[in-house]
Amino acid sequence: MDMRTRVNTALKQAMKDKEAARLSTLRLINAAIKDRDIAVRGAGGEDGACCGDAEVLAILGKMTKQRQESARAYEEGGRLDLAEREREEISVIEEFLPKQLDENEVEKAVREAITATGAGSIRDMGKVMGELKSRYTGQMDFGKVGPMVKDQLCASGNC
Repeated sequence: MDMRTRVNTALKQAMKDKEAARLSTLRLINAAIKDRDIAVRGAGGEDGACCGDAEVLAILGKMTKQRQESARAYEEGGRLDLAEREREEISVIEEFLPKQLDENEVEKAVREAITATGAGSIRDMGKVMGELKSRYTGQMDFGKVGPMVKDQLCASGNC
């Protein structure tokens, strides 16, 4: 079942179960996907063009990151009720994301990507990141992975 179908099925179920908070978050996800579809069509895509599962995963990852930042800001501002609401939205969004890789799995994936691309210096960082994004979209935080890739490439002595 593709991501759109999973989201729509969950949306219908939330309507039946009268789960207002969950329904609201699922509608936000749906709206973000539809916005991306419109952007793809507007950028010269085909009439029936729509974003695929990889793009949906990227959208969900971005939504999660936005809510984490908002929750942090609300906590710093003393608005714990709003921070909790953001965390509830994160939990709904994360239901559709694949399992996140742990630290050891990420390190192993980085080593494999460096080997697969034949990267030997920091100049090859783009190739390595592209390889990781094609294989592990939604499974790792690429903001944290970038420095790991850089460290491993520099460890080979070619910085």
